[in-house]
Amino acid sequence: MPTAICPGSFDPVTYGHIDIIERTARHFENVVVAVIRNPQKAQALFGLEERQELLHEVTAHLPNVSIRFFKGLLVDFARDCGAEVIVKGLRAISDFDYELQMAQMNQRLSGVDTFFVSTSPQHSFLSSSLVKEVARFGGDVSSMVPPAVAKRLETRYGPEGANP
Repeated sequence: MPTAICPGSFDPVTYGHIDIIERTARHFENVVVAVIRNPQKAQALFGLEERQELLHEVTAHLPNVSIRFFKGLLVDFARDCGAEVIVKGLRAISDFDYELQMAQMNQRLSGVDTFFVSTSPQHSFLSSSLVKEVARFGGDVSSMVPPAVAKRLETRYGPEGANP
């Protein structure tokens, strides 16, 4: 079975991300979770190394998963890893529009295929941005992120959230 890459910014990692990673790990011999710096997103809450640490912790039960981060084109990283497949989770049709364009570009540049996995219904509303917003205002994110992530969010924002 080929190696698959699950890319994302994971700032922070959510149960939705973990669901896609676990499901990918059931179907591929090796899964590389690629932590990327997305220049189109606002300033990251957690640094790359901290995101990598959190991902190591929440995927420790998956022996065929490794965590790496990189700069540059995803297809170059995929080639360096020997990956034949990129796996992307889709929450809504709006995700599909953007991801389809990316998949077609990646395939054209490198021949690497993209597999789309629909998110499980209980996670379809989750995004890292929404989780950060809820945590920032002192909301309960315990059903959205693993305990280690919730603890780090509380450390960043305080138990009552940041004062706007």
